[in-house]
Amino acid sequence: MLAVGTRAPDFTLYTTPDQKLSLSELKGKRVVLAFYPADWSPVCGDQMALYNEMLEYFSKFNAQLVGISVDGKWCHNAFSTDRNLHFPLAADFEPKGAVAKAYEVYDETIGECKRALYVLDEEGIIRWTYLSPVGINPGADGILDALESLENQPV
Repeated sequence: MLAVGTRAPDFTLYTTPDQKLSLSELKGKRVVLAFYPADWSPVCGDQMALYNEMLEYFSKFNAQLVGISVDGKWCHNAFSTDRNLHFPLAADFEPKGAVAKAYEVYDETIGECKRALYVLDEEGIIRWTYLSPVGINPGADGILDALESLENQPV
């Protein structure tokens, strides 16, 4: 994973079948990047559902959540609609895993993102990271602790 204090690499990925999102568009907000292996896996479904329920808490810290996997934009669209998700899922589909590789969270052996979290500050600097063990939902406590820590730092 990239080190805390590193500027997060910018990216532009599809978040709907015809819309893209660039990380640079989120400058001025804290950003939570949630890399996950696959839309329809049970652990990923639980993780994204949890984060969907936590959006209100993330927004209190001026944070935008972005889920990222190597699934395509149509797969994300179906998954997001089925689970009623209210945050963007970015398709790191073509070239496959390019963003995950830039963030050092691509698993070459299975061709998926590792389950990894990054919290970025308003300037796009990485302030917290977490790599979850395989098959384990990392939950939201670490994210909330990181966001709270940023809130308490002197300006």
